[in-house]
Amino acid sequence: MLTSVDKHKGLPVYIQIMNMIKKEVMLGNMEDGEQLPPVRELSKVFDVNTNTVMRAFEKLVNEGLIEARHGVGYFIQSANSIDPWVIEETRKYISDLKGKNIDLPMAKMLIEECWKMD
Repeated sequence: MLTSVDKHKGLPVYIQIMNMIKKEVMLGNMEDGEQLPPVRELSKVFDVNTNTVMRAFEKLVNEGLIEARHGVGYFIQSANSIDPWVIEETRKYISDLKGKNIDLPMAKMLIEECWKMD
């Protein structure tokens, strides 16, 4: 779920917020028509200025992922969730990699190289 941001990460906070929302949609945790928490509530959760949350929401509106309803709030507009089977198979694959002591950087490199082959 939407948890916290790292203000020292080097990645702008509004992008971290956008990425969290995108991840939740992609994993199927947020669906079409679902209302996002209010801007003020999220600004308190993330301990950021409301303008930061608004910037994230405005960018997501421009990307077509969410829509703004004047006086009502923001809603998921285009839920592009990943098939649960793909998520489960990915989890199995990651478990196998961990079992063979392959760390995350090596796994990423392996996936990128295999992706290029197809």
